[in-house]
Amino acid sequence: MKGLELSRKYYEAYGKEMITRFFPAYADRIAVGLVGEGSECFGFDDEVSRDHDFGPSFCLWLTSQDYADIGEALAEKYMHLPKMFAGFTPRLVTPLAGNRVGVLEISAFFTSLVGVPHAPEEEAPWLYLNEHMLAAVTNGEIFSDPLGEFTRVRDGFLRYYPESIRLQKIASAIAMLSQAGQYNLPRSLKRRAFDTAYLCVSEFIKSAITLTYLLNRKYMPFYKWMLRGMDDFVILPQVKPVLLSLMQTSYKDPCCCDMVEDICMQFLFELKRQGITDSDDDFLLNHMDDITMKCNNAL
Repeated sequence: MKGLELSRKYYEAYGKEMITRFFPAYADRIAVGLVGEGSECFGFDDEVSRDHDFGPSFCLWLTSQDYADIGEALAEKYMHLPKMFAGFTPRLVTPLAGNRVGVLEISAFFTSLVGVPHAPEEEAPWLYLNEHMLAAVTNGEIFSDPLGEFTRVRDGFLRYYPESIRLQKIASAIAMLSQAGQYNLPRSLKRRAFDTAYLCVSEFIKSAITLTYLLNRKYMPFYKWMLRGMDDFVILPQVKPVLLSLMQTSYKDPCCCDMVEDICMQFLFELKRQGITDSDDDFLLNHMDDITMKCNNAL
């Protein structure tokens, strides 16, 4: 059983009754689900990941006023729910993780992760939001939200970056992957500077993953889940297998350059399909002016 399923079943077995029995006046105001940090919130948990911050649990989100009114009492009732459930041992909480589940105030929840209580209305602040945390506040599941306030705030982040911000990030990713993979990698191999070639491949892979997320309009999660998060991509699903092959190929092998060019051609096709560039130039760095112009037009 995955963590999200465990969380939902635990809520249905004990959480619903706790709310309706002890807090009936707030039953139509409490949002419940599992969203945030942790592999189980992304659906990426396995037997290895369950050694910490995993177990029967869920989140209860309250408005500021409701949190002031019943937050402490609700937290106490939540703490007295059965710790064992469906054969799973009590949740092991590590100090570094903090309070990922239990009773949470809506604004504080979003602020603690992304630094702001709701999605910015202006475009510029989006540049300073941590993308891994944006992925964290838009993952998981909401089991119940009769008031709709938690869903409303979350939907603001789910709408993704404003287009001008997405284009700026796309331009940055293209600049790095083209410089590292199309330009510096073959030059490093020609010089037999294999240490530099290794770094070129590494930078290219990271930037290629970043660009694939941007073209899919998906927030990229923490680095250890970047590749796993690409499994359900509708746009450019063929990029991940080539990246995996590139990772398994010696960075001293000239065929790395062929793989890089293959991936860049896939990117070029998609960039043109999305109307981000009109050029057919196979050196992606030469598309920067076109993308910058479209970014300025999107402002």
